[in-house]
Amino acid sequence: MSYSKFTLSTVTSQFDLVTDETQDIFAKIQPVEPSNLLTAVLNEQLPLASAINTEKARSELIIMPLLIEVRRRLQNQIAIFSGTSFEVDPAQGLEGRCDFMLSRSPEQYYIAAPILTIIEAKNENIPSGLGQCIATMLAARLFNERAGKAIDTIYGAVTTGSDWKFLKLSGDTAFIDINNYFIKEVDKILGILVSTLQLDTALA
Repeated sequence: MSYSKFTLSTVTSQFDLVTDETQDIFAKIQPVEPSNLLTAVLNEQLPLASAINTEKARSELIIMPLLIEVRRRLQNQIAIFSGTSFEVDPAQGLEGRCDFMLSRSPEQYYIAAPILTIIEAKNENIPSGLGQCIATMLAARLFNERAGKAIDTIYGAVTTGSDWKFLKLSGDTAFIDINNYFIKEVDKILGILVSTLQLDTALA
């Protein structure tokens, strides 16, 4: 089994997790105003991504520009990995490729702990990606532990580029944010992504 094979039902059953879908996880997070550059990029590329309407186009034209903006806001002290193989525990199905991984490390040539945020891109189907995202978050937690940088709280998101659903894995509970965030709220999306990559927030 690989990450993409997990559903919300199978991942919670296999790893003895409970889910909580009642929390407004990021209610207190301050929005981050997008730069003029990101605003211009999204104004140009959102219609193109919608017209092409594939997962790959949305990843390249919407998600990656957002993540580059987050990296810039954090003084390039995070690493972004896209489509990278992440073989953590094949016996448990924690293997395969991740759409995006964000690490609180400036090292870009290899995956370094701590990995704090996982983002899965889905073409128009947020619910179908929840199990996959949680499985990858579990792998990230295990990866961090093995590297001697254990962090209990890992964040994730499933997104179509235009629509974002955020998650938090803490202990044996997978929190699925009660809200969906849309690209017109890009300042809130940026604020959430920046917050998940700040160690003091992640360790809370």
